Amino acid sequence: MGSRGILLRTLLEDLEYRCCQGDLDIQIMDVVNDSRKAGPGSLFLCIHGAVSDGHDYVDQVVEKGACALVVEHPVQAPGDVTVIQVSDSRYAMACIAACWFGHPAREMKTIGITGTKGKTTATYMIRSILENAGYRVGLIGTIETIIGDRHIPASHTTPESIEVQQRFREMADYGCDCVVMEVSSQGLMLHRTAGFVFDYGIFTNIEPDHIGPNEHTSFEHYLSCKSMLLRQCRRGIVNRDDEHFEQMIEGHTCSLETYGFSEDADLRAVDPRLISRPGQLGIAYRVQGLLDLPVEIDIPGKFSIYNSLTAIAVCRHFHVSRDDILRALRCAKVKGRVEMVPVSDAFTLMIDYAHNAMALKSLLITLREYRPARLVCLFGCGGNRSRARRFEMGEVSGELADLTIITSDNPRDEDPQAIIDDIKQGIKKTRGEYVEIKDRKEAIAYAIHHGQPGDIIILAGKGHEDYQEIKGKKYPMDERVLIREILEEG
Repeated sequence: MGSRGILLRTLLEDLEYRCCQGDLDIQIMDVVNDSRKAGPGSLFLCIHGAVSDGHDYVDQVVEKGACALVVEHPVQAPGDVTVIQVSDSRYAMACIAACWFGHPAREMKTIGITGTKGKTTATYMIRSILENAGYRVGLIGTIETIIGDRHIPASHTTPESIEVQQRFREMADYGCDCVVMEVSSQGLMLHRTAGFVFDYGIFTNIEPDHIGPNEHTSFEHYLSCKSMLLRQCRRGIVNRDDEHFEQMIEGHTCSLETYGFSEDADLRAVDPRLISRPGQLGIAYRVQGLLDLPVEIDIPGKFSIYNSLTAIAVCRHFHVSRDDILRALRCAKVKGRVEMVPVSDAFTLMIDYAHNAMALKSLLITLREYRPARLVCLFGCGGNRSRARRFEMGEVSGELADLTIITSDNPRDEDPQAIIDDIKQGIKKTRGEYVEIKDRKEAIAYAIHHGQPGDIIILAGKGHEDYQEIKGKKYPMDERVLIREILEEG
């Protein structure tokens, strides 16, 4: 993080706290929440994690030289170690991290996007428009963090606050004018984006998701976590069409702007029409309200209208011309999100991350609107995950696709054939045709070699992933590479 020291008193200036023992005027040489990284002069944040509790590691970090602790409840520590008690150590960590890295968010325009669907695509569209207009844009999201030419693979949609602030500092030092980031409900709940105020906070939509023992206890809790963003931003940009719009904006502290198809939206999409060219699908519409312009995108479906409208709603607040917007939207592509791969003028082939029944259903219904000769859906399901998902995805594909090609995804510790058999149980509830080909490359080859004029073929489930996980090991496997090899092999 840095070799300079900062006074502990300075790091705590944005917090309410109680000094249980020790001196506030000590130099802090590092800020850590991982006991393995503690060293001389470090401040250790005791965090209650999903697996372990930082309060249990006090003796270890003190032994390594930590001179200050931030705790939620009293701990035993030597008298020369400063102990600071706060009500929420995760919130404290975010504020301390922001100060430790010199408040980098104040040096850039910050854009945060939350929602069940559309976050990833919208972030890339915003980045594409702003970069087209000459801005330097950092990005933090589900797939990767981008700083200039550096692409750092992501482990979480929204990283821990120390990493968020570290990335912000790297972006500001690189010369980024703005940063656009996906903000997950988990990230908001765990205060990963506390410690600064977003210039723009965007809400795309909300559907029941991420509800379970390790995530949100209920839909109401999920929604309340997402709505926190509208109390952490200066200007909120919200989807007016979402049925939970009123609940989402309850208690907001920002100025509000809306977008959607609704007559009540400030930025409206009208006259949508499908575009279909050889090997390529897209959509066109007109923007009215705060702006008036015609838009065309080479990504299919109504959700592409929402994603692009989100991007336009944000980017109109920057120095961006109409041409910048239109040109950028035409070339905006997101790896593994309805990503079309040119293979043949006779049929359309695309890769998408849809890996649950809700996402797959939405995608297949969207593609049906383009009236394909056949809709072909290739997918598998991940091992060590809910078996119900397999039955549901099988049933969805059996009902909506003309042909389902069942194959392997990330089997993890399970037998790939057992997963395929579960998917078949779902398909057998329908009258849908299917074939099963366990090897994913062989399955993709089958889809390409049996493609018929007017077909739309979707490779679902893997999306941006470039590996296959089997028995705890990740093997390289990128569907784009597989397609290229299949075409070369003929």
